[in-house]
Order: sequence, then structure tokens, then C-alpha cells
Amino acid sequence: MNKRPFSVVVLSLLMIVAGAFGLVYHIRELNLQHPFQKDVLWVLLLRLLAIVCGVFMLRGSNWARWLTLGWLAYHVVLSMFHSVGEVAAHAILLAVFAFFLFRPRAAQYFRQATPEAG
Repeated sequence: MNKRPFSVVVLSLLMIVAGAFGLVYHIRELNLQHPFQKDVLWVLLLRLLAIVCGVFMLRGSNWARWLTLGWLAYHVVLSMFHSVGEVAAHAILLAVFAFFLFRPRAAQYFRQATPEAG
């Protein structure tokens, strides 16, 4: 198999770290008597999803690359309900991730890691 591109390693680790820090940060908000209050479970699920995306991108799963971009696009839309600065930050992150995840070496890495169908 092709060597994992450095950009994929960095972006995967960023997803894992962002997910882990977010999980630790938001777990304090969970109230077991009322777990669905304040959408905390949804936030925790999204943070866990970031970790899963990062781990599976390291393993070369193409679906994780696409899910990562979807995760970031969701955050661009979500930040539209906040400040212009948040929208800009998330949009820049989305563009940077898309640029590096679809460069030729990264695309080849994800293509080679996917088993061929029957």
C-alpha cells in the first residue's frame, strides 16, 4: 500500500484531537436525569463522529474523508446562527481540509486503501 501522506496524518489527528477535546468539554453538560435537555447528546455524538472520522482516515477509508468534509460543512451551516467570524473560520477549515484531502497523493492513498469490488 502507498505510504500515508503527511497531510492526511495531520488532518486526521486534528479531527481526533478536536473530537476528544470537545467530548471532554461537553460531557460536563450531560445531566443523566434529563439526557435530552440542551441537545447535549447530539453534541457528544458529533464529537464522537469527529474521532471516528480521524481514526478511519488514518486507516485510509474513503468514506471517512467524505464524512469529515460533511462534518465540517455542517459546522459551516451551524455557525451561520452565530457570528460572521465563526462562519469564516469554519469555511476556511472546510476549504483547507478539502484542498489537502483531494490532492493527488491523498486521493491515491484513499483509492488504494479501498478494496476492489468482486
